[in-house]
Amino acid sequence: MATARHGRLRRRAQQALITGLVGALVALAAWLPGWLDSWEAKTWDARVRMLARPVPQSNQIRVILLDQASLDWGEQSNGWSWPWPREVYSAIVSFCHRGGAKALAFDVLFSEPSLYGVGDDAGLASAITEFGPYAQAMTLGDSEQGQSRWPEDTPEPNFQVRGLDSWFGAMDSRAVVFGNGAFPVEDIGRSALVLSNVSQDPDPDGVFRRIRLLSVFDGQVLPSLGLGAYLAAHPTAGMEITDAGLVLDGELLPLDSSGRATLAYRGPSRTHGGVSAKDVIRSEIQIRSGQEPDLSPLWCQDAYVFFGFSAPGLLDLRAAPVQGVYPGVEIHATTLDNILARDFFRFTPQWAVVMLVLAAGLLGGGVVTLARSALKSALALPLLVLLPGGLGVGAYTLGYWTPVIAPTLAGTLAGVLAMTASYAGEGRQRRFLKQAFSQYLSPAVIEELILNPDRLRLGGERRELSIFFSDLEGFTAISEHMEPEALTSLLNDYLSAMTDIILDQGGTVDKYEGDAIIAFWNAPLDQPDHAVRAVRAALLCQQRLAELGPEFEERAGRPVRMRIGINTGPAIVGNLGSDTRFDYSMLGDSVNLAARLEGANKQFTTYTMISEAAEQAAKGAFSCRELGRISVVGRREPVRVFEPFLDEEYSEKQEVLEQFGQGLEAYTQGNFSQAHEIFEAIKDVDGPAAVYALRCKELAEEDSEYAGGVIALRKK
Repeated sequence: MATARHGRLRRRAQQALITGLVGALVALAAWLPGWLDSWEAKTWDARVRMLARPVPQSNQIRVILLDQASLDWGEQSNGWSWPWPREVYSAIVSFCHRGGAKALAFDVLFSEPSLYGVGDDAGLASAITEFGPYAQAMTLGDSEQGQSRWPEDTPEPNFQVRGLDSWFGAMDSRAVVFGNGAFPVEDIGRSALVLSNVSQDPDPDGVFRRIRLLSVFDGQVLPSLGLGAYLAAHPTAGMEITDAGLVLDGELLPLDSSGRATLAYRGPSRTHGGVSAKDVIRSEIQIRSGQEPDLSPLWCQDAYVFFGFSAPGLLDLRAAPVQGVYPGVEIHATTLDNILARDFFRFTPQWAVVMLVLAAGLLGGGVVTLARSALKSALALPLLVLLPGGLGVGAYTLGYWTPVIAPTLAGTLAGVLAMTASYAGEGRQRRFLKQAFSQYLSPAVIEELILNPDRLRLGGERRELSIFFSDLEGFTAISEHMEPEALTSLLNDYLSAMTDIILDQGGTVDKYEGDAIIAFWNAPLDQPDHAVRAVRAALLCQQRLAELGPEFEERAGRPVRMRIGINTGPAIVGNLGSDTRFDYSMLGDSVNLAARLEGANKQFTTYTMISEAAEQAAKGAFSCRELGRISVVGRREPVRVFEPFLDEEYSEKQEVLEQFGQGLEAYTQGNFSQAHEIFEAIKDVDGPAAVYALRCKELAEEDSEYAGGVIALRKK
């Protein structure tokens, strides 16, 4: 049995290993070329929307949005048509200067001279110069539009980035090097402390999840607008490019192979305290007029301030993981937020993802193989989806983008393969079990064994059983007076009717011996109420035989009655026999006692007798009367025996049964005269009373040996 179990475990382990590896290899073959990237990106967006939260550094950032309300206010209240005079932007710069902003970043391209004249540009440039730490947007690209050389009238960046040459050698430099640039007009470009490239590329699906921190044009390095705002406030910041990313003031900002950082979004638009541009402009006008401003300049004190567009017609709305329509300027604000918090996301190393996919495949194959049943497999498959998802969420909280689609594919595919293999094996096992047990187990029990084959132990095991023995009264006489064909037909009809009841009560038919039926409960499956099932089966069999009695009597030429004995106790049960021919059977002293009780019915003229152990195990389920104590061959201690009744039958006989109980008590105490008187009064309507009446008479008149109320069985 141990060898067989080890063999099954080995086969399951092999199945789990093979299906797990196949699932993992297929998933890796789809992941490595990037075929799963679009799906993976969607799961990342879901994680961002669910988990994005502001951090303390988010409070250092403010955003001014030129929204539709500002455009309407400018036109209706001030007569400003688009594009606005740059004098209006000067008011925003002055307001931030007045409030003591740490840095100001403008996500507005001033690449063309103002329509309102040179003085308009000069006024804005003057405000910028007066403010100081100002980052101005520009764009880089590879089209022929713009300039191919750094403008002579625009100061070159005053910061250095170490390690650029080695960085270019380790990556495709085309991702960060551009051939053309659109610079701001001379006055504004010369006044800005930092020029910043706002040209960024979304992922293939159009969503901005990453940002290029550094770009190169004509040998000069330009930061993104978010990094530009930081450099405007920290002009002496040290920067170095390494294989791992950009080291800024001693802190590493991780970059991918294309030089981009993965953004940690904080939430939807206006997470960084966004206000409408009209509120800022109007407040600056109010201050200049000596009025109390609607918005205090202290709103931006010691803060990094970004200004950009959110009005739909100004064409600076982008798709972001947190929101389908997201102002582009807030992407740059998020970049600075991540720089301050030093929490750009890292990608899980490729080798770790490969190990994760292999583990997911092996887990999927193993879990489903161990589940084995269709229901358990169906419950296991969702776990193979939830586990990688949970791992992805956990990795997010630790600052890592860990792929979840590839592990999910590996685990699910391995699970499906394992389920398919298990079904094929289950089909063979199902056929074997049905062939082996269909003769003596109910279909429901067979189905449960198929679902839980480990419940069946080949060989033998010790279990508590409720054991059923039945025999037809006078079958020898019946068989002597019937033709073989008629006898066989009668016997088949009788056995079929009784077997149906036994199986319906969850019993296991051990064997048929002529007219005898041997059955048991609580094997091969656990049945906590096995005694109740056995006694109920016996009573229902007697009831069914009574219904068939007239027909059987006509066919047999005499009444057909059945005696049943039931005992509950330990026995050895299992597949007993040779390797090629076996029976699921039982053996033990408890089995022998059940057989003795079936025969003991003769001495009491009863038809159903159960042991005290069976009566106690089924206590409360049926009404019983005690028949007394008997001694049986092979047992040293006497056995108390009982006769069970269905409720309706007990009610009909209750008065007689109560009198019998009184008589039995007197008999047990040795008061034979009193017992005889009680039994004599009911002997004509109760067989056991007639037996005891005769016994009491013998003990009283003939001085027969009295064995303390114990009746010795005269036969096995």
